[in-house]
Amino acid sequence: MSLRPAPLPRADANNVNNVAGNTATATAPATVTTTTASASAETESDQVFASAAELFKLMATPIRLKIISALCGHEKNVSQLLHEIDTTQPNMSQHLAALYRAGVVAKRRDATQIYYRIGSDRAASLCRAVCMQIALELDGDLPRDQRLTAPPLARR
Repeated sequence: MSLRPAPLPRADANNVNNVAGNTATATAPATVTTTTASASAETESDQVFASAAELFKLMATPIRLKIISALCGHEKNVSQLLHEIDTTQPNMSQHLAALYRAGVVAKRRDATQIYYRIGSDRAASLCRAVCMQIALELDGDLPRDQRLTAPPLARR
């Protein structure tokens, strides 16, 4: 499956004639339009891949995946998250801040407590899908051709 957006349709000579109103110059505008459309499609696909890479980079830390997973059920404060995830309070706060800046989590204040919740359902769904896929692979429940990751190397 390709993440690349579908290419834009190419301009044909008939469309160019109708717009330009001139059959003698139909070839040149069609070429320019095609080049522009092609460059636009490349720019869009570059943006798609760059955005996906940024999201994967943000979620490339196991603790951030654990935070997202812990918040999928309902909102929690830092103390509740620390009870579920083995890390220090400063480390937890640093990761929550990064996820908050990216819009993956949202927060609200209630007196002295700050409660965090999922802010991006798309990011949470992606996290859930990838983690479930890998869990199935580790359990050995998937055929080799359906795996995202390579099988673990045999120990010598």
